[in-house]
Amino acid sequence: MVRPIDLHTGEEIIFEGHPSWRAMLAFYIQGLLAILVVGAIVTGVTALGDGVSWGLVAAIVVVGGALLIVVGLIRRIATVYTITNQRLRIKRGLLSKRIQQTRIDRVQNVNTDQSVLERVLRVGTVDFDTAGTDDSDFTFAGVSSPSRVVEAVDRAQHAARAESPEPQL
Repeated sequence: MVRPIDLHTGEEIIFEGHPSWRAMLAFYIQGLLAILVVGAIVTGVTALGDGVSWGLVAAIVVVGGALLIVVGLIRRIATVYTITNQRLRIKRGLLSKRIQQTRIDRVQNVNTDQSVLERVLRVGTVDFDTAGTDDSDFTFAGVSSPSRVVEAVDRAQHAARAESPEPQL
């Protein structure tokens, strides 16, 4: 199996995931509303002529819906969150890529954020504060069960401490 991450010697994946499909609901609802508005505009414009072109309206709604689903799926699978016993990593993009990573021992605080709707959908955002960086946007957004991500970071930090040699006095 091909991994989206090149592992270092002794590195093991503890958690790997994507934003949850439930976190994409707002995107799908907004897209659906936009498609319906365009369909209504086309209905109104064609009604001014010889009558409503229901075939054109149906084609716009079907093609728009298919594009919406494909774009949402690509947005979801193009983001990969990885926690190993050595680092945190966020990879975004398919054609162009943006990769963010930090060593697990640099993680100082792990915070979760869930709105009421996100709690109902069982999704949330996990925000990582890291030592010595001013990168304030190191977050796993839209993850399913954010408490599992926090537990995975805790396990990774314990594993990293267990593997590091004792400091010499």
